[in-house]
Amino acid sequence: MAELLSDDEIEAQLPSDWDRVDDEIVRVYEFEDYLKGVAFATELGELAEEEFHHPTIEIRYKEVEVRFTSHEEGGITDADVEMAELADDIR
Repeated sequence: MAELLSDDEIEAQLPSDWDRVDDEIVRVYEFEDYLKGVAFATELGELAEEEFHHPTIEIRYKEVEVRFTSHEEGGITDADVEMAELADDIR
């Protein structure tokens, strides 16, 4: 079981363009059109399956919102930060 990060650790480790909202880290990615956002969400979903750490993904017109949290631990862990970095890498 992963350890929850402290508030200070979250602030120090949170990748740029990500925000903390309660017990989740959140980013909204912008795209030129809807299908590019869908393609990103699909690629992120495949990565999440490989890593067995699944985000909440909301696809909107020209935007995709991604949220990570570690449900079993009840908050934000290193796994969430690592997945946020991987999501940024595929963007």
